[in-house]
Amino acid sequence: MPWSAAFDEPISLRDGRKLRTLQEAADHIMRLREDTQHASHWQTAIETLINAAETGGGWMTFARIAMLRALNADGQRG
Repeated sequence: MPWSAAFDEPISLRDGRKLRTLQEAADHIMRLREDTQHASHWQTAIETLINAAETGGGWMTFARIAMLRALNADGQRG
């Protein structure tokens, strides 16, 4: 599945932006401070994004859930 694959439902951020694709979610993580990226919830999100890009299918749902959990853990979701 390409990194341009879209989530079934976009992920809203506190600042009003939306993460619509695997690539946008990955880019968001890459913009975080390095120490933040190493937190376990972000590592889980990264792993599920990679799995979704490599295999597709149900991993898209897991990737979206992992992103939501990571964003909520850091208070980044509105």
